[in-house]
Amino acid sequence: MRVLALSPGPLRDQLKRLPAIATICSSLDATLQVACDPSVKAVWTMLPAMEKLIPFNFEDNPTLADWANLLGCVREPDFQICLNFAEGQQVNLMLSMSHIPTRVARSGFACTDKVDVGSGWPPQSLASWLQPLGLELDAEGFRLMLPTSELDQVRTEQPSGDGPLLLMAPNGEAWDWPEHSWSGLPEAIHTRLPDLRTVNLSPQLPLRRKAAAVACADVVLSSCPVTQLLAVYCGVPLVALGAAQETLPERSDLRCLGEARSLSMLQQAEVLSALGF
Repeated sequence: MRVLALSPGPLRDQLKRLPAIATICSSLDATLQVACDPSVKAVWTMLPAMEKLIPFNFEDNPTLADWANLLGCVREPDFQICLNFAEGQQVNLMLSMSHIPTRVARSGFACTDKVDVGSGWPPQSLASWLQPLGLELDAEGFRLMLPTSELDQVRTEQPSGDGPLLLMAPNGEAWDWPEHSWSGLPEAIHTRLPDLRTVNLSPQLPLRRKAAAVACADVVLSSCPVTQLLAVYCGVPLVALGAAQETLPERSDLRCLGEARSLSMLQQAEVLSALGF
């Protein structure tokens, strides 16, 4: 079986769709092709079922020729299921001329199964997209499976020692927790846990490398929404600075601290407490 996903939107939106689409592919033993902007390709390469990326920028006012090319791409393979996260007359016209028997979307005349906006944290809210297929979604239980070679490469670059590894991943925005607060935190922790190891994760690091770094950490402290999702998907304890509680699952090792636009007011003692010190 082959599944098609029409997936517009930025990197964060792509990540939110990973658990739902991964569940469909694993449950139905299906391969996956995704139409999306090439700049977010790295998200989908982390799924073992990924077969092909169809480069298509939904936000760049596609021409009639662009839609015709996309139609050619989706009519040629034998797709049985399409998850359409795009909206508009053009995408519906294109899908109506495809041969895909099951087309799931929130709206549009081309869909065969219309779904409602679900409840729960954002990835879990896509459970309604699986219902027409007779499947259930446990987004909290989804885990990224990265190649051992990528994880081993990250481990060789970690600080030496046997102590736990704290990965710090700032967002890099103007409203972020101040730089001096990030840099001063390891010293404050060392007075309580001398063998602690720390790694600073650059916001510019490629996604797969970032995911591998997160997977190899013992705890993550981050104000970056993408890194926060990666920590959830890797099952790593997380203190999420500036994240609203409803954006993450309810789990004992996931803590939200501070408000996104007020992180400059966050005190070091509050962060230390959230980390368990």
